Amino acid sequence: MTRAEREEFLAGVHVGVLGVHDPRAGGAPLVVPVWYSYAPGGDVVVQTGRDSLKARLIGAAGRFSLCAQQEEPPYRYVSVEGPVVDVADPADPDERRAIAVRYLGAREAGDYLAATSGQLDDDVTFRMCPERWRTADFSSFAASVFT
Repeated sequence: MTRAEREEFLAGVHVGVLGVHDPRAGGAPLVVPVWYSYAPGGDVVVQTGRDSLKARLIGAAGRFSLCAQQEEPPYRYVSVEGPVVDVADPADPDERRAIAVRYLGAREAGDYLAATSGQLDDDVTFRMCPERWRTADFSSFAASVFT
């Protein structure tokens, strides 16, 4: 993928898979699905519970990776990795609302935010600056095989 293609793809709505080094696991990373936000040229933003294993490991490692994929043919993915450049503690409520609207739409996001309002005091926001990108787009392969 070109730079513009990979950034546009990452900015799309996908459940991300976050990976972070877990020294307790014999070198294997902690890998978990997350909601995230990204705008081309910007930082990858994730929120999680301050006391969660994920938050503790990100804080210790100072970096994480995120992979977003298209789960139906033609398959594509974008993976980014980089340092944490900012931590907001507690989480920014406007950022939380924006992420909820991104994944649920305005109506359902309002209900979700009301039902989980207590989490806002317990969550932190991590911003990661993408340094390394890995991508694959199998649409050209699919077009050559299936046409």
